[in-house]
Amino acid sequence: MTSKTFGENTSEVEVSNISRHGCWILIKSRELFIPFKEFPWLKGASAGAILNAQLPSPHHLYWLDLDVDLAVESIEHPERFPFISKVVPNKPMEGTH
Repeated sequence: MTSKTFGENTSEVEVSNISRHGCWILIKSRELFIPFKEFPWLKGASAGAILNAQLPSPHHLYWLDLDVDLAVESIEHPERFPFISKVVPNKPMEGTH
């Protein structure tokens, strides 16, 4: 069995930096900035949850711990995706009577 060369990136997606404004994600050889203002699902998440990004397909990102799916195109061209989620506090739903 052979291993990859030491220091070689074996993942197709990597979160390279997290700041209070957003995070930088490296997809293959491209680095994209994901601003929390436009992608509020990641704001307030733990660093570990943000770092656990997956690339199930070339144009689709998924954060398992957060159950967040994003099209890469929505990061590259947010103007094509004008609706921003309104994050609601996590509280139980009230039943109907």
